[in-house]
Amino acid sequence: MLLQVNNLSCVREDRTLFERLSFTVAPGDLVQIEGPNGVGKTSLLRLLTGLSQPFVGEVCWNGENIGKCRDEYHANLLYLGHQPGVKAALTPLENLKFYQQLHHPQQTEADLWLILARVGLAGFEDNPTGQLSAGQQRRVALARLWLSQKPSLWILDEPFTAIDKQGVKVLEQLFLAHADRGGMVVLTTHQDLTLMQGRLTTVSLTPTPLLQE
Repeated sequence: MLLQVNNLSCVREDRTLFERLSFTVAPGDLVQIEGPNGVGKTSLLRLLTGLSQPFVGEVCWNGENIGKCRDEYHANLLYLGHQPGVKAALTPLENLKFYQQLHHPQQTEADLWLILARVGLAGFEDNPTGQLSAGQQRRVALARLWLSQKPSLWILDEPFTAIDKQGVKVLEQLFLAHADRGGMVVLTTHQDLTLMQGRLTTVSLTPTPLLQE
């Protein structure tokens, strides 16, 4: 499986955020999208998921435009954006059970409790998610990563937000394990990473002259 970005350009409100961007993501790759705020990192991730359309260029999965193999591509994709994407009326445990029913992972309920503890939600498992802080809701979303063995491509926008140093290490270990199984991770972060440093490939976005004015 291979994700290919071919000659991609992104325009927002008559501004060119980036242009002529090409790179590939292969099994086992860990890719960090880097660049200053406003350069288009989140916009690029939305293009990679198919939520937005490029001004020029294309995103391909195994050589085929993702618009033409949408079902196959999305079956292999897990995307966590800025919004946590969790159900506020459900508890963290219920959110994980709901996700589990959709994607049929094999973890037991005891495993779900351990996963929530791993992301720092011990003691909050039965609280309505809507009553938790924004950071805790983010952790509920991240907990789904431990249930996501099938999607080979993880695209993650600032996954370390509101996570302490120990939590960052736990996530880094998870990403490395996913890559070692042949998975792929594309992420943005302002966090200094240590465990993944030797494995990371970086894709740097630079401001266009218009953005510098």
